[in-house]
Amino acid sequence: MELKRRQLHFLVATFPFQGHINPALYLAKHLARTLAGVLVTFSTTLSAHRRMFPSSPDDHYDGLLYYSPFSDGFDFDGAIQQFGHYMAGFKVSGPRNFSVLIADLAARGRPVSCVIYTMLLPWAADVALEHGIPSVHYWIQPATVFAVYYHYFHGYGALVDAHCDNPSFTVTLPGLPPLKIRDVPSFLTSPPDHLLYSVKVALSEAFAALNREKAASPKPKVLVNTFDELEPDALTAVDEIDLLTIGPLIHSWSSGGNSSNLKEDENGTGGDMFKPEEKGYLEWLDSNLENSVVYVSFGSLHVFTKSQLEEFSSGLEESGRPYLWVVRRDNREATGVEIETGGHQGMMVAWCSQVKVLSHPAVGCFVTHCGWNSTLESLACGVPTVGVPRLSDQATTARMAEVAWGTGVTVELSGEGMVEASELKRCVEMVMGEGERGVKMRRKAAEWKEKARAAVSEGGSSDRNLRVFLEEIRERL
Repeated sequence: MELKRRQLHFLVATFPFQGHINPALYLAKHLARTLAGVLVTFSTTLSAHRRMFPSSPDDHYDGLLYYSPFSDGFDFDGAIQQFGHYMAGFKVSGPRNFSVLIADLAARGRPVSCVIYTMLLPWAADVALEHGIPSVHYWIQPATVFAVYYHYFHGYGALVDAHCDNPSFTVTLPGLPPLKIRDVPSFLTSPPDHLLYSVKVALSEAFAALNREKAASPKPKVLVNTFDELEPDALTAVDEIDLLTIGPLIHSWSSGGNSSNLKEDENGTGGDMFKPEEKGYLEWLDSNLENSVVYVSFGSLHVFTKSQLEEFSSGLEESGRPYLWVVRRDNREATGVEIETGGHQGMMVAWCSQVKVLSHPAVGCFVTHCGWNSTLESLACGVPTVGVPRLSDQATTARMAEVAWGTGVTVELSGEGMVEASELKRCVEMVMGEGERGVKMRRKAAEWKEKARAAVSEGGSSDRNLRVFLEEIRERL
């Protein structure tokens, strides 16, 4: 296929959460690497941008991508504590300042050909339309979760709402396997006074934007960070939307998707707002046997109580297996948890390069919150999981890992909503032990690793989909 007839410029915009920045940045880099001559600008809010690149100008080029942030209206205001207040203000200031950015890029000789935006920026589609620019939503959660949200906002909301207080109630949605309420994305069952209820509002606006797009296009496209073999049913569960798989996109996979590309970018622009600690954790992993280490990380948002951290610690110690545990510095300081510098059994760090850890031969189990980025990374690296879901799509993803893909087990909470030490130990032993289920999980994880890499390799399903999408955008110019 000939793709070099005309230069394209993609503007990839994302919400300022680490879990949103990562997949958006991976897509931006993937676009820039896929075709010579394509311009790609990555954009998030000014505050997040300066945390990512504290020593770089606000507008800069790293040899692969352009970076141009926009203001959310709350730049560096430490007084902004209430998330709903932030979202309300962002909804007003974000579109205005994003529009200024698009106009400014055109004035500088880099007119935008297409806006790619992630969830929680539903207004980006309207801003693009005002400038006469096509746009496409980039869905950074599972296709299954997209289908759940779509059906909720298209006729099934009352069913879910009526049973939101019954976690064992089973909901059946078109094209999807039955889900218990406890496995439905948490934003759909949160009351209006919940801290993150504004996320549900933003999601409803995102699907309303897709409805408006359907008026101009009979079947709008949504890019999804998944791959065909992983979620075949979900990809056809919504007749009105064309879900186009382009994943798994994870840190430092080039368009070829082979293992030699699992390394840090030479230019160092990984996009982390939380900087990795250089404490020798990779050297510590080197000192351990193959498939012996439990890696523990719960993402960038979760903060645990001291009692829960103590239960985790006891469970890991009781497992008798070496472990690498990521605990945010502010969580340690707030609870008084001591930092361990390493040793025979355990090592604690504030942050690390997750794909480097998961791809290390010593790692044999990943105790995770089941965020979608972490889940894709575990699949791509062939590491089975112990799921400790907390909010958003995580319970849905944990359920799929256990039931649909056979690569994980989910912890059972105590009556107080805690993960007890004995439960964590039980799950780790199930994954890493020599029982039938553990052996099967490890085998399935290895199989999914090969399927994931095949999807993004040249000629794979996700690679083909991305190239078709690029050609369609070019033809619209």
